Amino acid sequence: MNTPAAPALRPATFRGLLDWQRLIAWLQADGMVSADEAARASARCAQGESAQHPLLRLASLGMRRAADQKILDADALLAWLAPRAGLGYLRIDPLKVDVSKVAEAFTAAYAQRHKVLPVAVTASEIVVATSEPFATDWLAEVERQSRRRVRLVLSNPQDIARYTAEFYALAHSVRAALKNGNQTRVSFEQLVELGKTNKQLDANDQSVVMVVDWLWQYAFDMRASDIHLEPRREQCVIRFRIDGVLHPVYQLPPAVMLAMTSRIKILARMDVIERRRPQDGRIKTRDAKGNEIEMRLSTLPTVFGEKMVMRIFDPENTVKDLDALGFTAHDAARWETLLKKPHGIILVTGPTGSGKTTTLYSTLKRVATEEINVSTVEDPIEMIEPSFNQTQVQPQLDFSFAQGVRALMRQDPDVIMVGEIRDLETAEMAVQAALTGHLVFSTLHTNDAPSAMTRLIELGIAPYLINATLLGVLAQRLVRTLCASCSVPDPDAPLSGLAAAVKPWALNGNYRPFKAVGCVECRMTGFRGRMGLYELLVVSEPLKALLRPEPDIEALRRQAVADGMQPLRLAGALRVAEGRTLLDEVLGATPDMRDAKA
Repeated sequence: MNTPAAPALRPATFRGLLDWQRLIAWLQADGMVSADEAARASARCAQGESAQHPLLRLASLGMRRAADQKILDADALLAWLAPRAGLGYLRIDPLKVDVSKVAEAFTAAYAQRHKVLPVAVTASEIVVATSEPFATDWLAEVERQSRRRVRLVLSNPQDIARYTAEFYALAHSVRAALKNGNQTRVSFEQLVELGKTNKQLDANDQSVVMVVDWLWQYAFDMRASDIHLEPRREQCVIRFRIDGVLHPVYQLPPAVMLAMTSRIKILARMDVIERRRPQDGRIKTRDAKGNEIEMRLSTLPTVFGEKMVMRIFDPENTVKDLDALGFTAHDAARWETLLKKPHGIILVTGPTGSGKTTTLYSTLKRVATEEINVSTVEDPIEMIEPSFNQTQVQPQLDFSFAQGVRALMRQDPDVIMVGEIRDLETAEMAVQAALTGHLVFSTLHTNDAPSAMTRLIELGIAPYLINATLLGVLAQRLVRTLCASCSVPDPDAPLSGLAAAVKPWALNGNYRPFKAVGCVECRMTGFRGRMGLYELLVVSEPLKALLRPEPDIEALRRQAVADGMQPLRLAGALRVAEGRTLLDEVLGATPDMRDAKA
C-alpha cells in the first residue's frame, strides 16, 4: 500500500491525547481560523461533554478557514494537523490493504485499546494509522515485539474504528474457516476430489457464512457492479469492478474460496455438486440500509476450480432518467421523438458492458404504463422489473429469441424488447413484429450506429425491409466521471489533444478542463461513477436512399451526421470540455470519427 513518507521533523513539545481546547489554540496560532471563529468554536464545545474524537467534534462545528472561508471538515483538519505532528496524512483505502498481513501485526484488542490500525507491513517496517499522533507510549513495545520499525501516519478516527472492526473480523473468519476444514493448502488434484471427501469445508459453517456476508456488504459499500471469485493454484483472488475498473480486494486459500462458492450456490438454488459446466443463478439480499439488492450469478469451470462472477443490480442505479444516463438535451429530444412512434425497430449498439441494458430498461420503464403491454425476451433476464412481462430464453428447451418473439406476437403486445439480434431468424422475427404494428427494441454488437444498418444486411435482411421498419440506432459507451468532491480546474491542460480528437470539428473556446485528484469519497482514484456517451442515428429519407445491398458505410455515416448525429468521440469531447471526464477516458472508450463531415 502506498503511504506518505514521514516528514523530516517531528515536534516533541507535546505528548498525550488530543483535546478540543488544544486543537482550537493551535488552529488560531497557525492562522487557520480567526480569533472570533476560535471563540465561537470554544463556546460551542464548552456547552457539553462528548465522547466524540476532538477532531471530529471540531469538524462538526463547520468552522471556516480564515484564508478562504472554506469549511474545515475532517479531511481539512487532518491535512492541517499532520505536518504539525510531523506525520504524513493517509486516507485509508481498504482496496489497497493486505488484510491477512496487517491483521498479524498485533491483535484487534491492542489496536482498539490504542485506537491505531496497521495498514502496511514489510520485512522491516509496519505502517500504522493513528488519530492520536502525540500518544505514542505503545510504539516502543510494538517495535520490540515485531522487530520492525513503526512508521506512523495520521488518519481519520472514524475510518480507523470502522476498518479495525472489518479487517480483523474478516481475518478471523478466514482463519476459523481454515481451522475447521483442517487444511492450509489445496492442490489442483485435491480440488477435484474435495467434493468427494469429508475434508471439504462446510458451506454452512458460521465462519464461511460470515465471510460471504462481509463480501457482499463490502461490495455494496464500494459501489461495485461485479464481484469476481477467481480460483488460483496457491491463493484465490477476490476482485471488485468499480466504475468499470477491476480492483483486487483479498486473497484466500482455495479451500475457503471453494466453501464460499458452495455457500453462494446454495443460496442461489444452483447445483452445488456440478462443477464441470457453467451455471446461472440469482440471489436477492439486502444492504446495510435494508434496501433490496438483486445479484445475477454465473459460474465457469477453470483449470484451478470454479470461477464465479456476481453482477450486482441496484434498482436505484439501474433504472435512471435520460439526464442521469448522460443524454445531452439534443439527443434526449430526438430519442423521445423515436419513443412516440407507433411501430418500428429501435436498436441499441455497443460492446459488452457499455450500458445497453441500463438504457433499454430505463427507456422501457418510461414506456410501460397501464395502457401499454411491454413484453421482453432476454438471455439472461438482467433484472426483474414488475412493469414488464419478461421471458427467459432457454436453448436447452429449444426456446430461442426468434421463438420467443413468435410466441409474444400472440400475446397482444404493444412494445417488444428482444435481448439481442444474433442471427437471421431473430432479425426476421423482429422485422415481422415491426411490420405488424409493434414497437420493437433490441441490441446489436457494432462499433457505431451506422454499422448497425450494414450488420442487418450482412445477416440477410433486405434493404427495403430495413427502410420500412428501422426508426433509429443508438450507439453508446461508458466513461468514468470525475469526482465532484475533489476534481479541480486544470488550466495547464493542452488544447491540442482535444482539438485533434474532435477533427473535422473545431473548438469554440468554451473549454473548461478539470483533472482528477483523489479523495476519500472516490477512494483516491479521482473518479466516481460513470456516464454514457451516445451517438443517435435517426433514419431519414436521404439515409434510406443510400441503403443498398452493398452500402457505402462512409456515405451512411456522413449522411447521419448531416441529419444531426453527433459521433461518439465528439460527444465525449464535449463532456471533457464541460469538465466531467478526461480526454484519456474518451479516447480509450470511443472509436475514431474517421472522416465523417456534416
